[in-house]
Amino acid sequence: MKTISLVVNGQGVEKAVSDRTHLGDFLREQVGLTGTHLGCEHGVCGACTVLSNGQPIRACITFAVACDGQVITTVEGYGDDPIMRRLRESFTEHHALQCGYCTPGMLATARDIVLRIPEADEQRVRIELSGNICRCTGYVGIVAAILAVLNDLKIAPDRSVESLRDAVRSGRFIASAQPLSDTFIHFEAQSGPVSANTRATGKSDMPQALAQSGTQKNQTHIDGSFDLAFDAKTVWLFMTDLSSVAACLPGAQIKDQVGHKVHGRVGIKFGPMSASFDGAAILEKDDQAFSAVLKGSGQDSLSQSRATGDVLYRLEVLDQALTRVHVDLAYSLQGPLAQFSRSGLVQEFVRRMITDFGRNVSARLGNPTLADNVPVAAIHPVSIIFSMIWSRIKRLFS
Repeated sequence: MKTISLVVNGQGVEKAVSDRTHLGDFLREQVGLTGTHLGCEHGVCGACTVLSNGQPIRACITFAVACDGQVITTVEGYGDDPIMRRLRESFTEHHALQCGYCTPGMLATARDIVLRIPEADEQRVRIELSGNICRCTGYVGIVAAILAVLNDLKIAPDRSVESLRDAVRSGRFIASAQPLSDTFIHFEAQSGPVSANTRATGKSDMPQALAQSGTQKNQTHIDGSFDLAFDAKTVWLFMTDLSSVAACLPGAQIKDQVGHKVHGRVGIKFGPMSASFDGAAILEKDDQAFSAVLKGSGQDSLSQSRATGDVLYRLEVLDQALTRVHVDLAYSLQGPLAQFSRSGLVQEFVRRMITDFGRNVSARLGNPTLADNVPVAAIHPVSIIFSMIWSRIKRLFS
């Protein structure tokens, strides 16, 4: 055993390790930083890439004792690093991650590319990434994200980035990591209630108190509407009764309710994939404007994915006995299911759920004695694909 002292993400670390302990095991098991992923453990896949004195190294084949006295930066410690801040946003914008296993190492390599090769083109970026294996994305989004950062820095140079580049050229090292407790930033969006504004389509009169809570960048928005052959007052009384609403939402169950706050579960099925989100929601409403927003969040027990979102709905009086319900769903997914959140298939799936919900509401209003529980929504992806193709064909010839 040998006692080593090094700086990890801005914090001094002193621990006893064996001569054969690799840096990846040391970071994960003794320092508790599990963001460094171990894949092949032969230095081939690049998932374990971290920075040692600013240079990318393979943590799975680097002995911890060889890093004595060095400054180590892992994915948890980039904090306000000017390059990593740009890369995080660009990776999100270009959908440059799916399962996320390669992402910590991919980000370290991407940062090195931006630092060392400001003029890199697509071919050079792909060559530099050849030591990082991604089994999900096909690299298209990753390459696009890195090129976008390089192009942005060409158009609008950043003084802080140029300082880091100058240090690399001169062989100097600038430690940009700050103490972990002060600057740790999750790659995924922060958890918590998600709010959204109705879209500026000219048709929204959502009260400011309900709609002013700001749209988050990573949210997906889906609009929909359905008509009900009932007067607005009857529809409004039904739509503000959470137990009645849950009974019409496929896969939704309320476990307990206190006022306008509920705890429950929402189950969904998409072909072979299924999830069951347990969570809570609260209803805020404006009775005079016939407008409301249901804010909720939950977590899938199987995948540990987390969903947060707002369901905003507003009634439009079309006739004395005809009411249109406008729905604006704004949601975000974090975790393994996040890769599906923006796909056209999933958005079409949600639109079908809105349609089914409207059909169930109409049936319940017409016959209040119907069964309370609606089965979990199950729609086959193939039928959605054909529906999307047919819709595009009709738009093409209309």
